[in-house]
This record gives sequence, C-alpha cells and structure tokens, in this order.
Amino acid sequence: MRAPYPFRRHQGEALDALAAARATGRSRAWVVLPPGAGKTLVGLETIRRERRPAVVLSPNTAIQGQWVRGWEQMCEPGQDPHPVPVGSDRALQHPVTALTYQSLAVFDDLPREPGEDEPPGELHRLHPHGRALVEAMRDAGPLTLVLDECHHLLETWGRLLAAVLEQLPDAVVLGLTATPPTSLSADQAALVHELFGDVVHETSIPAVVKEGHLAPFVDLVWLTEPSPTEQDWVDGQRERFAELTTALVDPTFGSTPFLTWVDQRFAGQVPFHRVAEAEPDLADAALRLLHAGLWRHPDGEPLSREGVDLVGEQHRRAPSSEDWALLVGDWYAGCVRDSVDDRDVDVAEGLRRALPSVGWQLTRTGLRRGRSPVDRVLARSESKADALTAIVGAEHRVLGDRLRMLVICDHEQATATVGADLRDVVPPSAGSARRALAALLADPHTASLGPVMVTGRTVAGAPATLERLCARVEEHDLSVGEPDRDGISQVVGVWTSRDWVRAVTTFLTEGGCRVLVGTRALLGEGWDAPAATGLVDLSTTTTPGSIVQTRGRTLRLDPRDPAKVAVNWTVCTVAADHPRGDNDWQRTVRKHQGYFGVDETGDVVDGVAHVHPSFSPFAPPDPATFDATNAAMLVRAEQRDRVREAWAVGEPYVDQVRASVWVRPNAARVAVLVPDGGPSAGSPAPPAAVLDADGLRLDAGATWPALGVAPATLATVLGLAGAQVAALGAWPLLLPLAVGLAVLGRLPGRLRTRRGLIAAATGAPDVVAVACAVADGLHRAGLTSTGADAVRWRLDSEGRVRCTLEATGPSAGPDCDLFAASLAECVGPVGSPRYLVPRYVAVPATAVVAGGPERVRPTEETVWHPVPTALGVRAELAGHFAASWRRWVGGGEPQYTGSPAGAGVLAAVRGTSPLAGTAVLRQSWR
Repeated sequence: MRAPYPFRRHQGEALDALAAARATGRSRAWVVLPPGAGKTLVGLETIRRERRPAVVLSPNTAIQGQWVRGWEQMCEPGQDPHPVPVGSDRALQHPVTALTYQSLAVFDDLPREPGEDEPPGELHRLHPHGRALVEAMRDAGPLTLVLDECHHLLETWGRLLAAVLEQLPDAVVLGLTATPPTSLSADQAALVHELFGDVVHETSIPAVVKEGHLAPFVDLVWLTEPSPTEQDWVDGQRERFAELTTALVDPTFGSTPFLTWVDQRFAGQVPFHRVAEAEPDLADAALRLLHAGLWRHPDGEPLSREGVDLVGEQHRRAPSSEDWALLVGDWYAGCVRDSVDDRDVDVAEGLRRALPSVGWQLTRTGLRRGRSPVDRVLARSESKADALTAIVGAEHRVLGDRLRMLVICDHEQATATVGADLRDVVPPSAGSARRALAALLADPHTASLGPVMVTGRTVAGAPATLERLCARVEEHDLSVGEPDRDGISQVVGVWTSRDWVRAVTTFLTEGGCRVLVGTRALLGEGWDAPAATGLVDLSTTTTPGSIVQTRGRTLRLDPRDPAKVAVNWTVCTVAADHPRGDNDWQRTVRKHQGYFGVDETGDVVDGVAHVHPSFSPFAPPDPATFDATNAAMLVRAEQRDRVREAWAVGEPYVDQVRASVWVRPNAARVAVLVPDGGPSAGSPAPPAAVLDADGLRLDAGATWPALGVAPATLATVLGLAGAQVAALGAWPLLLPLAVGLAVLGRLPGRLRTRRGLIAAATGAPDVVAVACAVADGLHRAGLTSTGADAVRWRLDSEGRVRCTLEATGPSAGPDCDLFAASLAECVGPVGSPRYLVPRYVAVPATAVVAGGPERVRPTEETVWHPVPTALGVRAELAGHFAASWRRWVGGGEPQYTGSPAGAGVLAAVRGTSPLAGTAVLRQSWR
C-alpha cells in the first residue's frame, strides 16, 4: 500500500524529520502542521511505515471519519494486493483502529462513600470502559499510537496523558497538532517536552500559504461601542469605580493612605528591581502608576532587573482596572485588613462596594477575581449584531453570488443567567447564534442571502430557505416548523447532527444559502467547506488551539475559485471610559497573539499589528477613530487582489520569525526619522559628516569645499577672459574681474555643500543611522554575527519606520531579537541604563560660512541616548558601542550613570525620548 497522492513539501519534510528521529532511537514525536497542511496523511504514512497495529485518537467523530476514509483510500484496489482493514471499535479487532478521545477519557468522578479512599493514580479516574481500552492497547503489544489535534490532551487531560503513556512503554507515539509551540502555556510546554522531547517538525501557516496549499487571507477587526442602553449602564458602573480611585488619592482615606503606601512599597528600602523579581505583575502595575504621575521614583535607583530595562511599551499607558486591583489588594493586605482603626473599616466597606463593578470581590483573605458584569455586556453587546449585518452586506457587495460566509458563535442560545441589574441591559439571546440569525433575517439585504443556523441540536432559518433545504434531502422525512416572532423556523424530522451538518454544508457549497451561522463546538474543528470565503468571529474563545482551528475553516483551497482570498473578521466592542472597558479588546488581542498574517505593507506580522499598524496589544484604539478604521477595513476587504499579491504565493521564503522595531514619529514631519533616498535593498551608508566634541567630522569619502579660488581655476578663467578684453586694452582690470567671476560662480554651490554637510551632522539623526550604530556595536562586541550591512528598513503608510536585521545562519533568530530589543532601548524613553551616550547639537548651518569644519561647534545642549542593556553590562562593551555611535551618529564618550556626574545626567533625562518618535517591538515572518 502507498499514499494515494504525492506528498507535499511540508508533508515530506515532516516524514523525513520523523524518520531521522526514529533513527536516533526516539519513539515519541510531536509534529506541528496547520489545518489543511495534510496532518492526516503524515499520520497514515507513519502507520504504514511502522507496520505495527495502530490506534488513532481524535477529538470528534468528524475527524475520526476522516482517518477511516484516509486509510481506506490507501488500501483501495490497485494500491495494495493485501489491504489492511480499519475499524472504529474499542475492542481493537482491526489492525488499524480510529477512535475519539471520548472513547478513552470518560472520567468516573462519582462521589465516594463516606470513608472510601480516593483511588490512587490518574488512571483510576477513568471510567471502566476507558481503563479497559488502555488495557486493550497494552495487550496489543508494540503499537503505533497517533494523537490527532493533541492540544486537546494538554487542555483537558494534563497528567493523565503521562499516566496512559506509561502503560505503553513500547509504543511509537506521534502527536499531531496545529497549535504552535509558542502558544502553549508554560505548564503545557513543560509537559510536551517531558513526554515528547523537542518538537520534531513545525510548519507555519504563512509557509503553507506561500506554497499554494492554503488560500491567501487577511484578518480584519470591526470596532464598535456599546449600544445607548448598554452605555448608560456602563457609565453608572464607571462612576462607582471612579469614586473609589478618587478616594485612593485622598490623603485622608485610611490610616495609611494609598499613595503613602505606594511610596513605601516601591520607593522605600527594598530596591524596585527586587520587587519586580518577586512580584512581576505588581511591579508592572506600579510602573503604569508611575507613568500616570501618581508616585515618584527615587533618582539614582535603577529600574532594571539583571541588566534588562523594566520600562517598556506596555508600561507607557494609564493603569488598568487589573493594575488598580493588584495594587489595592496589596495595600489592603498590608495596611487595612488587620487594622481596627475606624478609618480602615470605612476603607474596607468602600472597597467591598466598588470592586465588583470591575470584576473583583473583597474577601477576608484579600481580593478574589470574578467575572466583570461589564465584560459580559461587552461580549454580548447588541452592537455586534449590527456589525454582523454591516460586514455580511459589504462582503456580498464585493463577492456577489460567490459569497459563502461563516459566522461562529459560542452557543445556540445563551443560557447563563445575569444579575437583576443586567436584565434590562443584556437580553437572554444576546451573543447567541440564534440572535445572530435573527439580526441577519431582520435586515432585508442579508435576509436575501438565505442565512441558515446549524448547531448540535438545531437547523434553523427563514421558512422559504428551509423548504429548499428539505427538498434536497430526500432520504429523510423532514418538514419546516412554524416561525417564531423573529421569523425563524426549524427543520423537524428524524435525522442526526452528522446528517444535517453534511446536508447543510452541501447546501452552502451549492449556493442554497450564502451565510451559515454555527457554534464553535460544531463547526470550529474538523468541519470542511472549501467554498467558505470568510468568517465573522463572534465567539469569546481565545485558546490558541480553538483560534487556529476556527480560522482554518476558511483557508482551504476551493477548486471552484482558484483565486480565492479568505477574509476573516473579528467584532470587538470597547467602552473607552470604563476601567474594564478594554476587556473585549484584550480578548481580540489574545485571538491574534501568535497568529501571523499579512499587513497592508506586505509584511507578515504577528498579533493585532497585522490587522492594522496602529493597533497596540496594550490599549484599544481611540473610539474617535472607529468609523475611519472600519472604513479602512472595508477597503482592505475589497482589495482581495492586493492581498493575494502581498502574500507573493510561490516566492521563496525562509519560514523564520524575526523581531523588528517600528518607530512612529510624534510630529507630522517624518523626514528626520529616515535617510534621504528612501528604502534600499542594499546596505545603508554612514553619513557624510557627524558632529563630535571637536566639531564637524567628515566621513572618509566626503570633502569640505573651500570658498577661495584654486590656481588652476584662476588660469582657466584668465585664458577665457583674455580674448574678450584684449581689444579693449583693459588688461589691468582683468585679474580682479576674473577672480570675482570665479568666486561668485562657485560660491553658491560650495556654500550649499557646506550647509548640507552641516545639516546632515547637526540635525536629529534618522532612525536608520541609530539602527546601524546599534548593529555595528553589537557586532564589534562579538554579540551578533553581522553588523550594519544587514540592517533593512522601510516606511509604512502610517509614517512608521520599520527596521530589522537580515541576519543569516544558525544564530539568525537570536541576533535579530537582540538587535531589535537593543534598538528599541536606544530610541525609546530613557529608563535606567548603566551608560548614556551623548549626541551634540550645533549652531544653525546658516551661521557658518567661513573657516574649516572645526568651526562648526556643538552648543551646550546635549541629547542623551541609553546604551542598550546588552552593551552596557561592562565598560568594554559600552566602548564598542560608543565607537560605532561616533561613526554613524557622532557624539562623544559614554557616561557611566553609577558615577556622581552620570547619576545627575540620568536624573535629568529619565523618562524623556531622545528621538521624536515612539518605538515598539513587533514579530515578523519571512
């Protein structure tokens, strides 16, 4: 027997990696391939090569069926004269058996009788049927065990997986997943490494798109604000918390006021970096409080830990409700809880009233996290239903009859109860698949698209649409029920979810309906509909496995549409004035974290930055920009050809993630941030002149033009002028006339050259020059394998300068990461570096018209840049950076901030930005 079709590149690479691992004696392997990349065929071929009895475990019956059909295709007549049968029974009566995880992981957690001992070990948690299956696998002898979509095991089984594998010491175990290792929690990653070792092979989604095996795609976000009713309720909650934060800064609130405690806690005897080591989340909250100006850090104490600056992009924003809760909880435990002072009793009562509005409860032991009612309002906001109809209508105008839209929700009908104060704010159906369907049917445009809802219990839609569906399913006796007040009917008859999912999928593919509303549990994994042109994600899930699987539904290639480009939407509601009003935005951030997509410049970028370059993972956009942002998203959705072109399908790639730095100008003028001439594929060149303590210093290839007249020039001018004046007998006048003509003719050009050199050396340096200084400094110090010759940059449509290091070789990844982190430090706000390096400012260029370059003198004004942490740990390394800095930027010797003079300089510049821009770190793929 053999595979029914040739292996794709990534399938072949995965199989080669598995063979190499087996050759070293490894019997367990973990392979990462995106949805649609062919994990099933890799597993089937592994079973064939091992030639052992095999068991495949998968998360649901749909995927189980794919394994059965895949093996049957490998055993079709003509493939093998002796086909190997496949089964799906627990008794393992066939050489190859495909089962679901539920066949094994059915837990017996019935309550114990009084006095009955808890059974020892994880396996005893299994139902007897599960334990019988483990015994059957053990008795089958050496076997091949394939764990498909094995991220489910990490999320639900935990240590049980280790206990099961202990019973199968001779098994060859293959774990297959689409979830990238970087998306695993620390505990999950540790378990994978313990049970499987290093990942044997990993392929990213962008790589499979570039190969042409997945459709190009674009991720978009539609931003909304709460409905007026919701906003009124949110405002009331905000006022309650605002009263608390106002009280917290009152010096009479409590026996030890909150801000007094902050000063003692973070600016007292214990160094701040020690607090950061022991309680990093609390320290982050304190740094955001510092940014808000609510406490003052003592000058001279470093805000760094192990040489790493503690102040980053995530700290340059106002404290969130989470920050306030952490700080207040620490204050309460240390100053309020055990106090008998009447003032502290009043504080505790105030906290007890205000904290639930932001999802926290005050208990005797401290603060306990709960679900914020504001989060529930935002997650189920009625504005999302309006956004859904707007998106679907816009997609239909672009695609016409080709539209096949998928809408993913958490539940068919929301069942969670809400508090009495929310009953008039959040209707029972809010956020459900049924509410999404009702919104689509209420809009004439989207109703004409025949939307259908399919869940594990129900098939619903407009009566006329369902009549057409039933007419196509002749093998079942089906009818259409009466519509409810929203115009929604249900299909009635004897059939199963497996029947109706298959029927509705065919109905969608053939255009019977153009919008399919479903639940994540039914359509989020294992469901295939290559005709799907995009999705609207209304779910609240943020687990990496679910996100990858959900988006993977639309990335399948469509044989009917070779030019398919998938457009995947997330709808997000933000209440800007509430401390928990960014919860839905943070959920959106988590949905895109670790997920790479193409941005509007053609870069493949991680996180929300690939959706829009202005999006930050740390704070939502300003609501004033929502309309413009949504309009820009609609334009990108229209430009599918540009999206396909940006992906450059078929072009070479490395399949490597690298760090980059984006610098946004603070002012309208961008010229100071980039060099003349624009981006170049080649290496940047050092500036023609820089300013140091001794004046203007020229590069080796530059010259300082003289303003006098050279003898050769004078002779030429005399010769030309002589013939013109000889007849006039004016020879005595010739010499001063010639000299004047020569000087005046050359003077403007030479002055322009001088002023150009002066301007290049005395203005603010461009980001690229700073990047080159950093790259060369790291290379001189032996910390990276390449220097400024590998710096690349581009300017995006928002005016941001994007810099990265095109490093190659085994150390390329670490080199890129170190370069990006160091550049971000050098151009970002001054924190607590060990060294500072000066950049001088000179008199205006127009004031210098005579003399040599040494006449261009620096003023008393000096701009100080942080020496990156990696280059500031020792004086020797700081010297390497200073040498590179003088070549690319100018300036002088580094200043050690531990000295009295350096401490004074640091105190004066801490918190200031040395360049007119804000730097952020981003991850890019190439």
